[in-house]
Amino acid sequence: MGLPLRADDPREDGWPAYDGAEVRYARWDGRQRLPDLTADEVLGALADDLVEESDVEDALMRLLRRGMAAGEDPRSAALPGLDALRQRLARARREALSRYQLDDVLGDIREELAAIVAAERRGIERRMAGGAFEDTDGDPAREELEVLAADLAARRQERLDALPTDIGERIRALRDYDFLEPDARQRFEALLDRLGGRMLDAVFEGMADAIRDATPEQLAANREMVRDLDALLQRRLAGDEPAQAEVDDFLARHGGFFPGARTLDDIVASLEERMATMQSLMRSLSAEQRDELASMMDALLRDDRLRWDLAQLASTLDQLLPGGLGGRMRFRGQEPLGLEGALGQLDRLGRLERLADRIDGLDSPGDLGDLADEEVRDLLGDEAADQLAALRDLARRLEEAGYVSRDGEQLTLTPRGARRLGQQVLDQLFARLSRDAFGEHDVRRTGGAGERAETSSPWQFGRPFDLDLRATLASALADPRNAPAVSAARVAAGGRRVLLSPGDFVVSDADVRSDAATVLLLDMSRSMLLRDCALAAKKVALALQALIRSRFPRDQLHIVSFAYSAREIPADALATLSWDAWEYGTNLQHGLQVARGLLARSRSANRSVLVITDGEPTAHIEDGQVEFAYPPTRRTIRETLREVVRCTRDGIVINTFMLDRSPALAAFVEHVTRLNRGRAFHADPEDLGRYVLVDYVGRRSAR
Repeated sequence: MGLPLRADDPREDGWPAYDGAEVRYARWDGRQRLPDLTADEVLGALADDLVEESDVEDALMRLLRRGMAAGEDPRSAALPGLDALRQRLARARREALSRYQLDDVLGDIREELAAIVAAERRGIERRMAGGAFEDTDGDPAREELEVLAADLAARRQERLDALPTDIGERIRALRDYDFLEPDARQRFEALLDRLGGRMLDAVFEGMADAIRDATPEQLAANREMVRDLDALLQRRLAGDEPAQAEVDDFLARHGGFFPGARTLDDIVASLEERMATMQSLMRSLSAEQRDELASMMDALLRDDRLRWDLAQLASTLDQLLPGGLGGRMRFRGQEPLGLEGALGQLDRLGRLERLADRIDGLDSPGDLGDLADEEVRDLLGDEAADQLAALRDLARRLEEAGYVSRDGEQLTLTPRGARRLGQQVLDQLFARLSRDAFGEHDVRRTGGAGERAETSSPWQFGRPFDLDLRATLASALADPRNAPAVSAARVAAGGRRVLLSPGDFVVSDADVRSDAATVLLLDMSRSMLLRDCALAAKKVALALQALIRSRFPRDQLHIVSFAYSAREIPADALATLSWDAWEYGTNLQHGLQVARGLLARSRSANRSVLVITDGEPTAHIEDGQVEFAYPPTRRTIRETLREVVRCTRDGIVINTFMLDRSPALAAFVEHVTRLNRGRAFHADPEDLGRYVLVDYVGRRSAR
């Protein structure tokens, strides 16, 4: 279904206003305004990662990287993650490199200098034409002045003719040239100011203003700043890290060149961002272009000592940085760039790379604050900045809902969050049951207590009086004593008298319900992790816990893990349960012992054990010690089956869900079911939840 789109007069909720005029429909593309994400939606997107590894920080970080997919609502939109943002940065970089070229980066400066020289020539010619050939009236003085003026103009033309082709040398020659044309002089001075400012401010903010019209004393102070900074960096390069007090002293004297800097790292980062652009330009040019650019920079910076100090600082920084100062950019497009355009594009490319590196270096959701919205907005546009703000907001939503708590920068799942997570897992599994119509285990009887059923039956003394009025009236009307006996008054009133007796009452049936005590035995051995069974098993545990809390609050559920040995897992710790890749052994015997002890404390007549495993037992306890062997020994199998017999004697039903179809496991489970009269299921990990939940609900209803 399409959505009406109009550029004018949108409503506050993001839908277009309709005023009866013609509207245009288009497919929802995600750019239209959306309602804010809810905490439940965020927790649902985290569910698999939380169940698998139980670490909120890691799970949220993976969500931030991959983003959130669009929901089933056709108006919903995907929220791109950091990976998508990283791809956009890489695409922007490729587009710039494939669009531009640096074949003659100084071409615009060469053209401007040529235009300045041409303007000066025209001024000379105009003055010569206006006064050199006028009648001198025989005045010798005027004739002499005219000759001198013509000679001066000729010499200027000769100097202009002799200007070198190298841009740097041409700038030096024009600096020493006495312009005759004011307009040409102004254009040349403006060019020098613009280029000098761009070159110097590419290194130090405000450097051009600091040295323009500076006194010798001020120039000496600037040189002192560059030398002091180079000394600090040289010490770091040699392994002698300057003390913070020394850095503070440097910033107290020269902090105006490094706004916002507080440490030497801040200064280095500022220098890297600025000087890298110029170094990258130098390395991206041909040797001839590089020499010409260097010559021009030398001509722009009159102070030879400052020029040398800056070169020394660039060399030190290049050695100090791991990847060097600025890399070569391989432009391969057709659109030419002048010097300022090239510096602008190289600066943008550097910012794109630095932002991509910061995204790659993010380790936790709290680090998202290191990404500036304005930087993203400037490089990639408003949409990307808004998406970044939405990603940063996900953790806040979880905190406000009480699903996670924060200790400093660390996020942890709260008990409320664990319960909600279990409910979401349960909802997902039951949603699959509904779609798959997987209900063959659900066998019901009806009786006098429990949830109301669709059927009814005659009331008996002692049963709840949940009257089925329609069935009661139908039963009474069918009795002969209620044959039509209508009085005149009842006829006039349009009614009929019905006589009821206790035998006419019909009450609604209800599904028989009783309490139950269940122990879920989770195989926590290493093989469960290696075979990708751990996630499914933990989902089942969370879903059963949520099911019992929501639908069967009187039931008891215990979770027991077994590997090398067995232990009960507290209910609140289930959500943070994780598998150990180095946990060997499948000690089902000990698991059944622990389960039997837990169920012995229950008064319920319905006691059962659900075993989820992917292999036959490989460990048992003997004389208080764990005996482990693989392949399993006959002793281990025998001791485990003895524990099965003890469970059977105590009236405990064992149902086994096998996640592997090996003959050895099948043979062992066949022995268990023969001894215990329980049931066994083969299940793939992705179907485990459906089997276990249907079986639990089916057994729970039939008791």
